[in-house]
Amino acid sequence: MADKAVTDLPALHALLDDVLLGHVAVVVDGHPVAFPTAVARDGDRLLVHGSTGSSWLRTLSAGAPASVTVTELDAVVVARASFESSFHYRSAVLFGRFTALDGEEKERALDVLVDRILPGRSAELRRPTKRELAATLILALPIAEWSLKVSRRPPDDLPEDVEGPAWAGIVPLRRGYGDPVPAPDLRPGIPVPPSVRALTD
Repeated sequence: MADKAVTDLPALHALLDDVLLGHVAVVVDGHPVAFPTAVARDGDRLLVHGSTGSSWLRTLSAGAPASVTVTELDAVVVARASFESSFHYRSAVLFGRFTALDGEEKERALDVLVDRILPGRSAELRRPTKRELAATLILALPIAEWSLKVSRRPPDDLPEDVEGPAWAGIVPLRRGYGDPVPAPDLRPGIPVPPSVRALTD
């Protein structure tokens, strides 16, 4: 639907800053596959990470063409007919080739990914060891080729359905976090850190 296309780069950035999960699609061993993974925007590039033992991440790091899909559901559109019922959503597909990061750039990008999930968390943790960094791939995709679709329409019912008895409208979706549950082996007396409290306050 061309009328849902949005070409505004700040709108894409806003979507990427709202989502935590993306699906990376790539061909591995001759088969198309899509993998859910954490994503984080770092300026004009998108970051993903994982184990150096991952075949799909190694395929990406070798320069294979790929796409990344992200979607945020914002509301349910309750129409008077099932045919017209839908969602308010923002959805984007990014295209290109990932490159592997190394050295100080790699460690900084890892902080960006950690802080995207829990803002401020990287400052609360010890620095990763050389062994941990060596076992981790951090990949970056330039935000250059992309398609963004946004749906924010009210119900679009037929005139005869509008005259009928059924309710119609928009039901916003809300996302939230529950109370933190400590790890079973957490030592007594260690408080919930500010990064976690900020999610639940």
